[in-house]
Formats: sequence, structure tokens, C-alpha cells
Amino acid sequence: EGLTADLPKPIDNRADLPMSRIADLNSDDFAALRQKTLKEYEAFRARGLKIDMTRGKPSPEQLALANGMLTLPGNGDHFSEAGEDARNYGNLQGLAEVRTLFAPTLGTSPDRIVVGDNSSLALMHDCLLWAWAKGVPGGTEPWQKTEAPAFICPVPGYDRHFSILEEYGIRMLPVPLKGDGPDMDMVEKLAADPSVKGMWCVPKYSNPSGETYSDAVIERLAAMKTGAPDFRLFWDNAYAVHHLTETEHQIPDILDLCEKAGHPDRAFVFASTSKVTLAGAGLAFFASSAANVRWYLASASKRTIGPDKLNQLRHVRFLKNEDGIRKHMAAHRALIAPKFDMVNEALEKRLAGTGVAEWSKPQGGYFICVDAMEGTAKHVVELAKQAGVTLTPAGSTSPHGKDPHDRTLRLAPTFPSLQEVELASQGIALCILLAALEKLHSARND
Repeated sequence: EGLTADLPKPIDNRADLPMSRIADLNSDDFAALRQKTLKEYEAFRARGLKIDMTRGKPSPEQLALANGMLTLPGNGDHFSEAGEDARNYGNLQGLAEVRTLFAPTLGTSPDRIVVGDNSSLALMHDCLLWAWAKGVPGGTEPWQKTEAPAFICPVPGYDRHFSILEEYGIRMLPVPLKGDGPDMDMVEKLAADPSVKGMWCVPKYSNPSGETYSDAVIERLAAMKTGAPDFRLFWDNAYAVHHLTETEHQIPDILDLCEKAGHPDRAFVFASTSKVTLAGAGLAFFASSAANVRWYLASASKRTIGPDKLNQLRHVRFLKNEDGIRKHMAAHRALIAPKFDMVNEALEKRLAGTGVAEWSKPQGGYFICVDAMEGTAKHVVELAKQAGVTLTPAGSTSPHGKDPHDRTLRLAPTFPSLQEVELASQGIALCILLAALEKLHSARND
């Protein structure tokens, strides 16, 4: 409260803005708009703000929703329904009641689920590393034995997915997202190559585009022919219950579809409660076929004797049931949906009709994706930084951090306060406009 109380009032950015394409303005109108925008930017920069919009972190208010977990499971209340002492070693797969609680979220049966510690990213890394070093069910050799192994990477995508591949020298094959998922014609063509071992997917409220894969796209992913018999979909369902509206969008069960298509081992499903309960003290999940679960547990048994089962008890006793998860996530939505609305409002007021940017209006997830004018994203990030608003680096949504069009920006409005989001989003819209004007100015003077 002390930080936001000292923030200046939001700017009114509605006055005297052209509601027509900027590129079509005559020279006098263009020059006037450019000078006006420069003056507004300098005034915004002079405010001395310090607002971080880089990562999709829960806000302190969101974390506080789960403060009740901190007193659980309670003294003497540390036994599972099966009588296991959660304080002790063992049960690598996770407590049965926890797997039952989250089975609807993961879209499979409890016996196909493994409960890990707090990071689903760690599970993804481990699965890729074990596939790299030892291979997977259905394969004949470790992935590292394949000449120039590759992964299909929908773009814009999650930078940490790309970082794992980069760490192990796996080639990344970008495929554009089309609003209902990846371009499946391209995916199917690439997947026919035996050196292509897998594909990243964030199928629901995707990071950062916010789109949800259509039923048709998911069915094609499950059924498509692949050149590699050990091809894997790394199905990162990170935002399965993270709705921004009262409509709870659903996607088909990828494990069931893969099995019906004759590819029962194709999908590795991941999820976590990082943005449900406590980001640094949540639960991570791996779900897959029986063969893949056996493979996972055999490899995991070499690195741990068992997960944090006390934390598993905390979760099941705090959330209780599927309805408890739904009510808890509704409380999250009440806190963050106004922030997303605030960003959209600022972009609409400053940029609608100008032709310099397009942006997503997500129904869930944690991000807003902006496509600025081509060749300006890096400049937008730098202008915002100079004005005290830190954004995710331009290019981070593409493999190797290189956006070939230099246009995509990822905005993360969840962590700052509502007033900070209001100020930051107005500043970001201003920076997008200024960067476009500067690029057009240079083009007009060439």
C-alpha cells in the first residue's frame, strides 16, 4: 500500500488521438502527432516509475489466498487416508487422495498421475534429460544418438521451454500459432522427419498468446503420423484452471485421444499448483500412459526417495475437492481479471485504429501478447525501461531469443498492483506508439 500510495495519477491518453491508420497521415498531421507523442513520453519518463511487468508471478494478494495452508496439516494430523506417515520417506508416485483430487484437472485417472514437488518445469527438464540420456518407451535408443534431434516449437512460446532445448543442443523448429493452436499443416510435415523427437504445447490459455487449442487441432496432434516412433508431445497444461471469465473453457483429454489413435505413449502431460496456491511451495504433476509412468518412476527413483508428502496433505486438506479448487480460482480471477481489463483499456484508448499494433484478449492464463509494428519490439522495451517499466526482453517468445520480425511483446500484469498496472499499461501503449512513429519517420525520410 505504501508503494502504490506514492504513485502519480494515471494519465488521460484519450485526447486528440487519430482514430485512423498512422501510416496514412499526411506529413503535417504525422509530424504533429510525433511531436505530441514525444512530449507525452518525456513527461511519462519524468515520473520516475519503477514497475516490473516481466514475469507471470502471482501477486502478494493472490498468495495470501492460500495462507490457510501454512498451518496445515496440523500437529498429529500427518497421516494419509491409507495411514501413511507423510513425514517419512517413500511413495514416489504421491498420495492417492492428492492424485484423485487433481485427476479431473489433468484429464486422466489417478493411477496415471505422479505428484512431484513444486516445479512442473523441473519435471519437464527431467523428462527431456532422461529421454536424451536413456530414451523413452517405444524408442530404440537414447535421443542423443539421433543425428541433430529437433523439437517443434509453437511461436510465440514460453522462453523456459526453449531454454531447456538450448541447454542440450536440440534444434528448435518454429511453427506459428493461428488463434486456435499451431499451424497443423506445418506441424504434420515437420513431424514426419524421424529426427523430430517432440513438440512443446501449452494447449489452454497458451503462454503468451492466450489462445486455446481447438478440438480439431488436438485431435490432429494425437493422431498424426510421426517419423520418430518415440515422438513425444510435451503437454504443458499450466493454465488448466486459470480462467479470466466465468466461462471455463475445456479441452479434450489428450491421453485418451492418443490412446484411441493408437499412440498411447505419445503425450507427457504436465501441470502444477504454482499459480493456484503458493508459487514456491506448490505441487507439480506428471501424467501419461502406464508405460510412461513406469518409465518416469524408474528414472525418478535414482534421484529421490520420495516427494514432500506433508505439502501434498496441505493441498488436499486446503482445497478439499474439485469444487474447492473452482472456488479458490474464482478468488484469483477476482483479483487479476481487472488488471487484464486495465491493460486492454489502455491499449484500446491509445492504439485502436492506428494500425501500429494488435493484441490478444485472453480468456485465461497469465499474459497478454502484443504484436507491435514490425521492427520495433526491442525499441519498445528500451523506451519502457527508460520510463521505469520493465518488460520481458523482446525476442523471448521465440527460440534462441530471436524474433525474426522484432514485433512480439509479452505483458505480464498479474504481479503489480492495479494502480501500477494502470500506469504501466498506459506507458507501454505510449511506447508502442512512439516506436512506430520513429520507425515511420525514418522510413519517410529515407
